Amino acid sequence: MVTPDSVKHGIEAGLACEHVEVIGDGQHFQALIVSAEFGGRNRVQRHQLVYAALGERMREEIHALSMRTLTPEEWRAGG
Repeated sequence: MVTPDSVKHGIEAGLACEHVEVIGDGQHFQALIVSAEFGGRNRVQRHQLVYAALGERMREEIHALSMRTLTPEEWRAGG
């Protein structure tokens, strides 16, 4: 079974993050991801970076992932 920690570690392994929080029930997850790599990118592009970090896990293990993707500046401003 996929855990929130395993999703968090997968994101962190594939994307340079300042902060990651993941909650979920084994199939459906919610994540707050803060990364400087999101700078200058729209929401879809940010989500694509996260999907790329998780790779095959998004197709095989994780049924739903809801994300808030923020730059460090957006996060510090209360994003």
